[in-house]
Amino acid sequence: MAIPIIDLHCDALLRLFERGDNFTNAPTLDVNYEKLQAGNVMAQAFAIFIEPELSLQEKRVAAYKQVAHFQALIEANPNMVQLKNWEDFHTLQPGQIGAFLTIEGVDFFGGNLDFWYEFYTFGILAIGLTWNVPNEAADGLHSNLGRGVTSFGHDIIKLNNEHKIITDVTHLHEQSFWHVMEHADYVIASHSNATSVYPHERNLTDAQIRAMIAKNAPMHVVYFPEFINGQKQASLRDLINHIDHIASLGGKHLIGLGSDFDGISTKVTGLEHAGMHQNLVNELLKYYREDEVRGFCYQNFLNHLPK
Repeated sequence: MAIPIIDLHCDALLRLFERGDNFTNAPTLDVNYEKLQAGNVMAQAFAIFIEPELSLQEKRVAAYKQVAHFQALIEANPNMVQLKNWEDFHTLQPGQIGAFLTIEGVDFFGGNLDFWYEFYTFGILAIGLTWNVPNEAADGLHSNLGRGVTSFGHDIIKLNNEHKIITDVTHLHEQSFWHVMEHADYVIASHSNATSVYPHERNLTDAQIRAMIAKNAPMHVVYFPEFINGQKQASLRDLINHIDHIASLGGKHLIGLGSDFDGISTKVTGLEHAGMHQNLVNELLKYYREDEVRGFCYQNFLNHLPK
C-alpha cells in the first residue's frame, strides 16, 4: 500500500548550491525528482540553509542562489508545482509533487527585516529563527548568551503571525523554544525527536512535547540515527520508538515526518533516501491502523495548516 508523504525538511538546496547536481536524477542527492516519485511524496519542504561560517555577504549570495535552484527544479521537472500558500496543498492533483520553501536560520537577514519581506514574496511558508548557533534573532542549541529570542526575533514572529507563516522550533535553545511558544501563533518542530527515547540535545523533552500538544503544534520526527539512538545506524523500529513516545503523551494527531535528507551523514537502514519512504509506511502499518499511519504521513499536517 503506497501512502502519500509530506516531508517537512530536507537540505537538497544546500547540496545543489554546493555541487550543482542535476535535481532530476542525481544519484548523490537523497531527494531528487525520481526519488520523490518513487517514495510517493506528495509535498516536500526545501530548506534554505546557509553554513554559519560564511560572511554576511556570502550568506546572502547563498540564499539567493538556493532560491534560484528551487525555482529551476520546479521549471525543469514535469508535475512539480510550487506550493506558495496553505490553500495550495488542497489543490494538488494526483501525480503532482508539491514543493515549498522554508528557512532554517535567518542569519542572512543580518538583522534587517527587509529580507523577511523579500523572501516572503518567494513563497516561504515556515521559518526557523536560527540553526544551532546564536544570531540576531535567537539563541540556538549551542548558544550560551542567555537571550532566548531577541527583539528582532520577536519582530519576525510578529510578521509570521500576521502572514500565517509557521515558526519552527527545531534547533532552538530551550529558552528560545519557550519564547516562541509564548508568542508564535503557528508553531512546528519540523525535524525533531523525543529526548525520553534518546537524550540528544536536538530532541524535545517531555515538557516541550506536552507544550506542543497544548498548542496543537505538529511535531515531525527526523531520520538521523544520531538523534534516534546515538549510533551510526538505526532501524525503522528505532525511529518508530519516537513516534510511539510522542503518541503516548497524547500527540498522535500531531506526528509527522521531517527526514532531514541531504543534511544527515548516516541513515536509517531501509530509509536511505526519499524513494524509500514506503518502507517506513509498511513498518508503521505493523503497529498502527491505516488511518493513523496516513495521519503520520500527511493528514496530521494538513489538519493543522494555518487558517
